[in-house]
Amino acid sequence: MQIILLEKVVNLGNLGDIVKVKDGYARNFLIPSGQARRATENNKAEFEARRVELEKAAAAKLAEAQAQGEKMSGMVVKLTQKAGVDGRLFGSVTNHDIADELNKQGFALSKAQIRMPHGPIKTVSESTVSVSLHTDVLIDITVSVYGETA
Repeated sequence: MQIILLEKVVNLGNLGDIVKVKDGYARNFLIPSGQARRATENNKAEFEARRVELEKAAAAKLAEAQAQGEKMSGMVVKLTQKAGVDGRLFGSVTNHDIADELNKQGFALSKAQIRMPHGPIKTVSESTVSVSLHTDVLIDITVSVYGETA
């Protein structure tokens, strides 16, 4: 299926690109989430009429993400979990825990925006985690996990 992208999509294209994707990906994800429209003649003409408005909105989103990234860069998130004497946690620290802590500090993030390259943290340690604020803005933060003996 041919679609017109209404915003930048990772590994697919930029705003205004006409790309061919699998029907299910377009119908079930891209079109319902508002990231794309079918590439019909009417939709192409409508998109060209709204192109400037959409580009301005995309630039505003990028600027907002960059400003939030400036505030977050170099940030240290401190979490306390129950741990054994050897430093292993009872459970683990996941992207959900990190997103909750960042939300408490005033950053509106979802757990899907937290990227943990080495999986959940299972020991008392400091780890580097990536936060994806926008497709072009990726910030690294440090997560310090402290042990709490039971």
